[in-house]
Amino acid sequence: MVNFFTDWMQYGFMKNAFVAILIITPLFGILGTMIVERRMAFFSDALGHSALTGIAAGLVFGVTDTNLSMALFAVVFALLLNKISSAGTAANDTVISVFSSASIALGLAVLSKGGNFSKYSSLLVGDVLGISKTEIVYLAVIFVLTLVFWIFCFNSLQAVSIHRTLAKTCHIPVRLMENLFAVLTALIVMGSIKWVGILIINALLILPAAASRNISGNLREYHFFSILFSVFSGISGLLVSYFTNVATGPMIVIEASVIYFCTYYYGRRNQ
Repeated sequence: MVNFFTDWMQYGFMKNAFVAILIITPLFGILGTMIVERRMAFFSDALGHSALTGIAAGLVFGVTDTNLSMALFAVVFALLLNKISSAGTAANDTVISVFSSASIALGLAVLSKGGNFSKYSSLLVGDVLGISKTEIVYLAVIFVLTLVFWIFCFNSLQAVSIHRTLAKTCHIPVRLMENLFAVLTALIVMGSIKWVGILIINALLILPAAASRNISGNLREYHFFSILFSVFSGISGLLVSYFTNVATGPMIVIEASVIYFCTYYYGRRNQ
């Protein structure tokens, strides 16, 4: 029994993946609560899809570092989405859908030229087992930045989420808060995309927070359970994927989905 639980720790790639999961999943748990509350599920999904366009833009402009090109494009993409959405000329979901569709089509068009898209296909499902120690340090820096942002800006961001106009009357820099949150979301999504995958990263952001919302009675419980469910899904998904030889990202999403349906049923039973 002991060997069953410790066998995987003898491999360096599993140790790196475990540490990465311990960093990524709390980030998703924290960020997901605000994404759910602000009804930004489409926004984070569009950011994930824009990763391909970021890589394509890097190829066009000669940027060899794909992480840098994805991050820069995602920041510009997020700020532009915020600006157009706040103009109120169209519904937010319509604007986001248009941007998401256009960006992924453009990225696919550039990357598939000459039949070279196959080398980027791994981004679709991710591979957390391939993460390096240097990349773990990058994720740790993002984690620290997120904590600092949450400590100093959470109350202001929560006020903006509840009532934008009222927040303005309280002298809260609404546009700045929204832009900072958009940039932070973009950096976290792009920093995790290679290890989680474009197709499922939005699910990992939304499911733990949505599951937490099913059973939470106050804001503190909401954040606590979101982080707990996210970390549990990450660790259990990593271990199950190792012993069953299944891709880690999809297995984590399956775990998170099970938790969501369980909390949904529990919440309905105890209303």
